[in-house]
Amino acid sequence: MQRRLALFWCALALWAPAQAGEPPALLLASVYRPGLPLADYWVSEKYDGVRGYWDGQHLRTRGGEPVTPPAWFTANWPSTAMDGELWAGRGQFAQAQSTVRSVDAGDAAWRQMRYMVFDLPAYPGTFDHRLPELQRTIAHIGQPWVQAVAQHRISSPEALHALLLRTVRAGGEGLVLHCGDSLYREGRSDDLIKVKTHDDAEARVVAHLPGKGKHAGKMGALLLEMPGGQRFKLGTGFSDADRAAPPPVGSWVTYRFLGTHDSGLPRFASFVRVREDMPTEH
Repeated sequence: MQRRLALFWCALALWAPAQAGEPPALLLASVYRPGLPLADYWVSEKYDGVRGYWDGQHLRTRGGEPVTPPAWFTANWPSTAMDGELWAGRGQFAQAQSTVRSVDAGDAAWRQMRYMVFDLPAYPGTFDHRLPELQRTIAHIGQPWVQAVAQHRISSPEALHALLLRTVRAGGEGLVLHCGDSLYREGRSDDLIKVKTHDDAEARVVAHLPGKGKHAGKMGALLLEMPGGQRFKLGTGFSDADRAAPPPVGSWVTYRFLGTHDSGLPRFASFVRVREDMPTEH
């Protein structure tokens, strides 16, 4: 009897829905700068979706929020960790975010999704060694909606720039450089580099600042806090609807900018969107 009860509780634990927890320890991308030794890197497309971390049992966002796709979506996935992007196609970020954030988006929405896997965090060795194992893992899964991100070498800064322009013109977000000799480690470094035609970043909403003139009675600007603690005002890039119902305090937003001041604060920052895959802080 005790053995049957133990088996019951074990099974229940395995099948229980994932709860929000600590954010996974992810490798994060730094920003490209001229002079990097490109021969050391693999290059791939940067997919504009929602970061998805498979811990061997559950799928979570970058912020640690549980993702609940239909059972068929993760059937036959391995017990080892996978890191990738939940992607609905070029220019379809809003669709991807809506599907991932929904508790029950339904089969039709998830049939439009792809899991673009770019790393195996727990597999030992450098990225050069992890890449063949990643390709074997995805081939073993055998699902068309789970794909290994295509990686190749780039010869020169001129070739990188030409590839970036082709990708953006085709509707892509940008490129990613991954150092072949790097281990998977938490945080930002030159191991992973994003290459885009503009800079962007995330910051947390600290306060709503009142508008003036034509924006009187609405939000005029957001007071944002960067991950390092610095704060700045963001007042451009908003629609009338955004100003009437601004992102809530504690939420995270993506902003676009053109370089930084000596203080590290962004220059010419402009609102892009709310990042709903990041945990709201109160």
